[in-house]
Amino acid sequence: MRTRQVGSGMGVAVAAGLFAIATVLSGGCVKSGADNGRTADGARSAPARRIILLTNGNSPFWDAARQGLNEAAAQFRIAEAGLSAVMEVNDGTPDGQIGKLRQFVSQDDIAGVAVSALDADNAAVAEQLMALRSKGVHVITVDADVNPEKFAKAREHYVGTDNLAGGRALGVAGRELLKARNTTQGDYVQFVGRTGSDNARKRMDGFKEAVGADYREADRMGDDLDRSKARENVRNAIANHPDLVALVGIWSYNAPAIVDVVVDEKKVRDKYVLVTFDAEPLAIAQMSAGSIDAMVVQDPFQMGFLAVRLLKALSEGDQATVDELFPGGDKPGGDVHNTSLKVVVPDTGSPLKKEMFDSNTEFMTLSTFQEWLKKYNLQGS
Repeated sequence: MRTRQVGSGMGVAVAAGLFAIATVLSGGCVKSGADNGRTADGARSAPARRIILLTNGNSPFWDAARQGLNEAAAQFRIAEAGLSAVMEVNDGTPDGQIGKLRQFVSQDDIAGVAVSALDADNAAVAEQLMALRSKGVHVITVDADVNPEKFAKAREHYVGTDNLAGGRALGVAGRELLKARNTTQGDYVQFVGRTGSDNARKRMDGFKEAVGADYREADRMGDDLDRSKARENVRNAIANHPDLVALVGIWSYNAPAIVDVVVDEKKVRDKYVLVTFDAEPLAIAQMSAGSIDAMVVQDPFQMGFLAVRLLKALSEGDQATVDELFPGGDKPGGDVHNTSLKVVVPDTGSPLKKEMFDSNTEFMTLSTFQEWLKKYNLQGS
């Protein structure tokens, strides 16, 4: 059976020439309907609306959150719902965060925003969040909240650590480590990026409460997310407080900054208890080398994951998922979902024991924690 010939040789040549011209005019390629902003039936598809996680700054802490964000985007197939998930990294300043939020307000392709608020009481940040909500954009806070008493309408929910509980866990660790050294009194200094951040204040307050009145808080030193200033703060604390017995790192990069000065630079490791929040890859290596006594570790992977899951549910009116994540509903604190906390100690030699801590806080050795990281393909937490 012979096939039917389509056109003459000259017709084929003309058609080929027209195809080549079309190819050049279209940028060197011909897209299929699916890749050309159209659905299979030829209708033009709408561009994806964005779910945005806006960080407070740049830190390995957010690398784990990004992995959680990407995992949720894949698991809940948000592309099929016309959504995409992205992370926007702030420059570590309130002005930078305000500027990004203003950009979001001016854009029409945003379904939801999750923000780690640099300053809980910053009215300008709250104003931009409320402007987003007035446009129909769903707004939540992650990792660090706005002040809910002042700005109740700025966000719908908070997802992140119970920072007061985390601070208390770190305070218990500090107290028991000092007692094991027979250090019954002395000063400590807490180091953090911004002292006005909600998570910073709660962690430092929790530490102060749990470490006890025998140990005096000599200072709370902010560094504005400047790593050089973070190290300089440690130097100044050592120089200015002769009764210093403990150094407390509150944000993730404070741990390496403390170790850089105390262990590597001044070589006075034996004089101090060093307890910190979070587990940057470098801090994990430093604990392995004996330079950190205890870490209270958050779960940024879970924060990123739940931010995407929640904002997708809110954008779709999926109340069942919202109720699952926030079973408290309209009750006080019902708009908060607390992610997990761990106390991590060196594999050997630590006087800290599981029974010293709240039952809601996991207790594990460093090697067990590293196995947990591998399970989720994480470098830090």
